[in-house]
Formats: sequence, C-alpha cells, structure tokens
Amino acid sequence: MADNIKVNLYVWRQAGPNDKNAGIKGYPDLEINTHMSFLEMLDVLNAHIINNKDKYPEGPVAFEHDCREGICGACSLVINGRPHGPMQGTTTCQLHMRHFNNGDKIYIEPFKAKAFPIIKDLVVDRSSFDKIIQAGGYVSVNTGGTPDGNAIPVAQITSEEAMDAAACIGCGACVAACPNAAAMLFTSAKVSHLALLPQGKTEAAVRVKRMVTQMDNEGFGLCSNIGACEADCPKEISIDNIARMNREFISSSFTNVD
Repeated sequence: MADNIKVNLYVWRQAGPNDKNAGIKGYPDLEINTHMSFLEMLDVLNAHIINNKDKYPEGPVAFEHDCREGICGACSLVINGRPHGPMQGTTTCQLHMRHFNNGDKIYIEPFKAKAFPIIKDLVVDRSSFDKIIQAGGYVSVNTGGTPDGNAIPVAQITSEEAMDAAACIGCGACVAACPNAAAMLFTSAKVSHLALLPQGKTEAAVRVKRMVTQMDNEGFGLCSNIGACEADCPKEISIDNIARMNREFISSSFTNVD
C-alpha cells in the first residue's frame, strides 16, 4: 500500500534502574502506516516483538502514555535528539508517522536527567515535578467561591499571560532539552500563573521561595539562558516566565517569610 513505509527504529532498552547493560537496540524494517500516531507505531513495534520473541527475548518496549491528546504530558520521549520529536508545539502522542519517510532511522530515548531516573526502557520517574508543586504550587488562602473570583477585575493582558503560563503540562521536555537539565521553565510557569492573578499574590513570596528551594533540592541544573527549553516545549511556554520568577525570588528575599 502507498500509505505504508518501513522505518528502522533504534530504541533505548533498560531492564530496570540498575541495569548495567542498558543501551540502544535496533529494530529494522518495521512496516507501519503513515496515518498512525507515533505511539500507535510503538504499539505495532511491541506486537512485532511479541510475535518474534525468539528473535527479541528482551520483550516489549515499556513507554508511558495516558490521554494521547496532548494534555497530560505522559508521552515524554526524545525522538532523533529532540524532546517530543521534530514538530514544533507538538507532544509525542500528537506526532504522526506521515512526518517520516520510507527507510528513515528513528532514535527513541527517554528523557535523561539526574532528577528523572529511568524506571524501565523509555519510562522515567518525574515525581520530582510533583514535589515542586507540593512545595508551593497552589493557593491555600481563602479566596471565596467562583462568583467572588469572577468579581475581581483582572486586566486582559494579565489574564492572558497567566493562562499562557498555566498551559504547561509538566511533561519535562524543558529539562530534557536543557544541556544543564534545568527545570526553570516548568517551575517558573507554575509560579507565574499564580503570581499574576490576585488570588495568588498573598502567598507569592513564600511560594517562589519554597518552589525554587525544592527545585534545587531535586538536583536540577542551573539555567544558562540557552533557550532550548522554550524551543522544544510542546505548549510553547515563554522563557519570559523565568525572568518573572527570578524577579519574584529576588523580591521574596526582602520579605520575612520561609
């Protein structure tokens, strides 16, 4: 069929966190349909591995996914050296095989960072992001109900900036793209979308202190303003948020909060 192509896959295989034989395994000449999504292609690969278990005793490839609609951020893969693949503003699950050609070599690896330990194959532990949110990524003060929130005037440009920051899905592409494995874009997006709105201003100083401290404790690297995080973010979160978080953090140093 004209819609079918063959691709050569090179997939990172790692049996567990302490596997000393981890590395790239080749799966040549896999026939797939160009209408498939990238994750559907991995499903086909796993079926192929299961049907040829004598040839591939390592078993099917473990990879993570959930919504497959570009919302949850679970489908975090590095494809040919880029988090989520070659398409701008696109998650792995939204990437389709029509963007690849017959005979292409496709390298698939997990997000690699000290703070994202590999669990198995392409699955990593991103609970460090959860700990950053738990440190302060919320509003705990009583701000009233929905009618009260809607009654508070917010400038349109401010609400738009807050919503743009809130679009972050916490996938970790920013960490995978950064040569320093920094989590500044993720953390700053979560700081910004609350700090910009009236409901979040009361706890702004303590929030940024706690979240930045937790980010450092998790072992993420330092930001060096390369901008790869913004370039590879599937939701195109702006690095302006990093500048805003830095201002918030400096301001918090003049307040007596922990």
